Amino acid sequence: MLMPKRVKFRRVQRGRLTGKALRGNKITNGSFGLIATEPAWITSNQIEAARIAMTRYVKRGGKVWIKIFPDKPITEKPAETRMGSGKGSPEYWVAVVKPGRVMFEMDGVTEEQAKEAMRLASNKLPIKCKFARKADLENEEV
Repeated sequence: MLMPKRVKFRRVQRGRLTGKALRGNKITNGSFGLIATEPAWITSNQIEAARIAMTRYVKRGGKVWIKIFPDKPITEKPAETRMGSGKGSPEYWVAVVKPGRVMFEMDGVTEEQAKEAMRLASNKLPIKCKFARKADLENEEV
């Protein structure tokens, strides 16, 4: 699973999921991308499951880039614990994803292969996603 080697603070506040992605909203490395259309916390397990689904479908052909990283620790208190006695201990890591964020990129495969691989990956994620081509996104900006 993905997680930071070390962090400045062990526990962080929850934050807000409002607005759209200002950074990471362009396809930079590959020719095809999977873009989030909803805000969510994506866990490291979900990222790994999506990556495995993509690489298995293309039979280790082409190249996959993961453009999100789970750097936010989520704490949980044990079940049936009374209120108070501080914040819980970190249990898992999430990546904060806002609408428009490019989560995965792919290159070295045909468009049909990339589309199907991204569809399989999006089924592993808790949000709605859309498939995008680098050429189409560049045309929208101009």
